[in-house]
Amino acid sequence: MNDQDLRRLVADVKDGALSRRSFIKKAAAIGLTAPIASQLLAWNGVAMANATLPYKPTKAGGGGPLKILLWQAPTLLNPHFASGTKDQIASRIFFEPLAGWDKEGNLIPCLAAETPSKANGGLSADGKEVIWKLKPGVKWHDGKPLTADDVVFTWEYAADPATAAYTSGSYTNIKVEKIDDLTIKILFKEPTPFWADPFVGVFGAILPKHHFGEYKGAKSREAPANLKPVGTGPYKFVDFKPGDILTGERNPDYHVKNQPHFDTIDVKGGGDAVSAARAVLQTGEFDYAWNLQVEDEVLKRMETGGRGKISAVVSGDIEFIILNTTDPWTEVDGERSSVKTKHPTLSDPKVREAINLLIDRDSIQKFIYGRGGIATASFVNQPDMFRSKKLKYEFNVDKANKILDDAGYKKGADGIREKDGKKLKYVYQTSINAPRQKTQAIIKQACQRAGIDLELKSVTASVFFSSDVANPDTYTKLYVDMEMYTTTQPQPDPEVFLNQFTSWQISNKENKWLGRNVSRYTDPAADEAYKAAQKELDPAKRAALLIKVDEIFCEANVILPLLSRTRVAASVHNLMHDHSGWDVDTWNVAAWYRS
Repeated sequence: MNDQDLRRLVADVKDGALSRRSFIKKAAAIGLTAPIASQLLAWNGVAMANATLPYKPTKAGGGGPLKILLWQAPTLLNPHFASGTKDQIASRIFFEPLAGWDKEGNLIPCLAAETPSKANGGLSADGKEVIWKLKPGVKWHDGKPLTADDVVFTWEYAADPATAAYTSGSYTNIKVEKIDDLTIKILFKEPTPFWADPFVGVFGAILPKHHFGEYKGAKSREAPANLKPVGTGPYKFVDFKPGDILTGERNPDYHVKNQPHFDTIDVKGGGDAVSAARAVLQTGEFDYAWNLQVEDEVLKRMETGGRGKISAVVSGDIEFIILNTTDPWTEVDGERSSVKTKHPTLSDPKVREAINLLIDRDSIQKFIYGRGGIATASFVNQPDMFRSKKLKYEFNVDKANKILDDAGYKKGADGIREKDGKKLKYVYQTSINAPRQKTQAIIKQACQRAGIDLELKSVTASVFFSSDVANPDTYTKLYVDMEMYTTTQPQPDPEVFLNQFTSWQISNKENKWLGRNVSRYTDPAADEAYKAAQKELDPAKRAALLIKVDEIFCEANVILPLLSRTRVAASVHNLMHDHSGWDVDTWNVAAWYRS
C-alpha cells in the first residue's frame, strides 16, 4: 500500500464509505498500529475515537477511600521534575495536562475543550501551528480560574534552562502565544508531524502561575508547591510524607460532572512488587497496585486468591542495560561520569560487543518475566512500524570469548581478563526487585565464563528512581559501569522517547542530572537523523529516520535492550480503572469507580 492508497482510504472514512474500525484493520496490515492510524485520521480531519472507561456513577463522591499502592514510593509532586514514573503517577492526581492518551493511543481532552484538528481550525495546513482551546470554568484547587496565562507560563517555566525541568525537551524549540483567556497557540519552527507533545500526557501538566511564578529558573527547587500541590485534578492535596504516604480528598469543584467517585485517595509507597501484588490479589488491603515486576508464575498463583485480577496492557516500555562509556570513578568539575572522561575499557566497542553476546534474553523472558516482557534487541518496539527489523540478539559465550581474545584481553591467574593493566571488572547496578536481581545473576554467570567480573549492586527503588540531586545512587547519575532499568515510552509515537539518544539531552550537573540522555553517549549521525525526523511529514520516511537513531545506539552496544515490557498492574475485582500503556496509571483516575 502506497501513500496514494492511504489517502484514498482516509477519504473513504471521511465520506462514510469506510468505517473507522475497517480503516484501522487495513492500516494494521501494513504495519500502522491503531495509535498511528488514529493520528493519521486526526491529521486529516477525522475525529479521534475514545477508548476510555465508561463512567457509570450518577453523582460525585460516596465511593469511600481509594487505596493505591506504589511499591516505589513517590518523593516529589512537581510533574516537571519527575524523572521517575512513581513521581509522575503521584503528580498526575493533582496536576493535569491539556490532553492524555487512552489505551488505544487516542488523544483525550482533559483541560482542553477539544482535540485540535484541521476541521476545527486547531491544526494548520503547514504543520507549524496548533491552537488549543481551554475548557471554560476550570478552577485551581484554591478557587482561582485556569487561564491561558497558566499554559504560557508552564512553557516558559519548563523551557528555562535554569529551571532544569525533566520535561524541557518538549518545550525548548517552540513558542507559545496567548490568543485570549481560553486559547493558546503553539508555533513550531518546522513542520511537526507529532504535534501532540507539549502540554500533553506525561510531560504536559499545566502549572498555576500564581504558585510557581516566583520560582521559575534558579529558584525552581524552592517552591512550596513542589511538595504541596495546588492543581486542577480530581483530588485536592491533604498531606505528603515523601517516601511514605500521600493523601488527597475529593475536589468538589472538579470540572467533569459526577466525578470523582471516591471521597479520598491514599497512595502508599514502599515495600516491593511481590508484597504489593499480594496486598491486592490475596488480601484486598489495597485497591490497586502498579508496576508488578514479579515473576509470572508467582502472579498466577496469587490470582487464585480470589480478591483481585491482573491488568496487562501493551506499551512501548523497555527493560535495558546501559554500558557507561564515560569514567564513573573519576570526578571532573564536581561530577563523575563526565563527558570529559573516557571509560578505561567500556569505551572499547569490542568489549561492549562481547557483553551483549553474554545476555541470555530468551531465558530471562521464559523463566522470569513470562507475559510481563518479550525478548528484544530493539530499544523501540511499539508501535510496530517504528521497530527495527535489522537488530537481532544472540547469546553466544564462545563468540564473546573469541572477540575478547582477538582484542587482546587475556585472562589472568584470577580468571579475569585484562589489557594494559586494565581489568574487565564492573559494577552492575539496578533497583531492588526480585526479577532484576535474578536477571543480574544470569548475566553475571555468563560474564564469568568469558573472563568478565561483575559486582552486583542493588539500590532501593525509591532512591534509584528519585530526582534527588544530592544522592549518588539515582539512575540518572550513572555513577557505575553499567546499570539496568525500565524506561517508559510516554506516547504512542517514539519521537520524544528517543530524545534520550540526543547530544542536547545529556544528563549532567548543569541540568541537575535531569537530562534524558543518561548514557552520555552521542553520535552526530543520530542527532542528524533525529532532527530530520522532527520535521519529516512523510510517515514512512519519518519512521525510517527514527529507526536509524535506535539502530545507531543499539549497534554501538551502548544500549542493550533486554525485554519489551508489558505494563502489569493489579486491582481488586470491584474496581473499575482505566489502564493505559501510553500514559501514567493515574491519567484518568477521576473516572475510576467501584462497581
